[in-house]
Amino acid sequence: MDDNEDVLRAVQRLARPGMGDLHCDEAGHSANHCCLALSERTPLPMLQDALSARYGQPRNLAMDGYVDPTVTERTGLPLLVPFGERVVEMRAWTYGSRWIGCGTIQFGNGIRPVVLVAEEQDPAAELPEGASWAEGVIAATGWDTTRARTVDWAAAEARLGTALPSDYKWLAEMFGHGAFDEYLELFVPGACFSSRDIILNTKRSGEWARTNSGDLWEPYDVYPAPGGLLEWAHSEQADQFFWLTEGLDPDRWPILATPDLPDSWVRFDGTTTEFIYRILTERQHPFSTARYFDSHWFQSCESEG
Repeated sequence: MDDNEDVLRAVQRLARPGMGDLHCDEAGHSANHCCLALSERTPLPMLQDALSARYGQPRNLAMDGYVDPTVTERTGLPLLVPFGERVVEMRAWTYGSRWIGCGTIQFGNGIRPVVLVAEEQDPAAELPEGASWAEGVIAATGWDTTRARTVDWAAAEARLGTALPSDYKWLAEMFGHGAFDEYLELFVPGACFSSRDIILNTKRSGEWARTNSGDLWEPYDVYPAPGGLLEWAHSEQADQFFWLTEGLDPDRWPILATPDLPDSWVRFDGTTTEFIYRILTERQHPFSTARYFDSHWFQSCESEG
């Protein structure tokens, strides 16, 4: 393949849910992956940028011939196995139940660009009985827990003027800014876009509600009004997800969800991690992604490290 668009189309076809088993025509390669034939003239940086634009920020599995020794089946190893010690560089993206890899390998006396799609181990199968909702979200998405970051919650909550639910704070540190199943986009402090920064978005929404009619969210007020709505996520269909900030304990705040035009509300009396886990795993959930995907993932909008 000489054209990046051809490569992207082939990757999209192979990574699409329900595409069946993967097979590779490369001599000596095992099943469960598919390598794409690339021209040696393929502009690798442009292709990697295009993959990142489509599938989020990648994980670096190998750089300058050094392979990350912590890589496992759950964090991208299926992309390295076909090439053994020949891997020079490899970046990894996850989409649905598939890994997408792009990098270079040693080939003869030179270096050759490679792109492959590999099957991902089902992480939910590892969920032990009695696991927490947070552990369930990790298991359902196969998220690499080494990518966790730290947030200055004292400063963030001071700017907001309220404490936040403890499991949401765990989510924000563990996952950062991004979307579950390309659907539920999590708002966090310091997000890549100001409209997804939970602090800036909250202040903007409160100011808009103060200076305009509040009918848009009836019968509720918008935070910082007492007991008002505080948005923590939205969907690609413009569904909005709020906490109803009633009571002194943020861990007991109910969740209210509404479509693009808030003329109906769905209330959920549970934690944020439970809400997300049920979206990912319950087909009957009103905001379910389980109706459309058998496997689940988190697409990060943040650079690794």
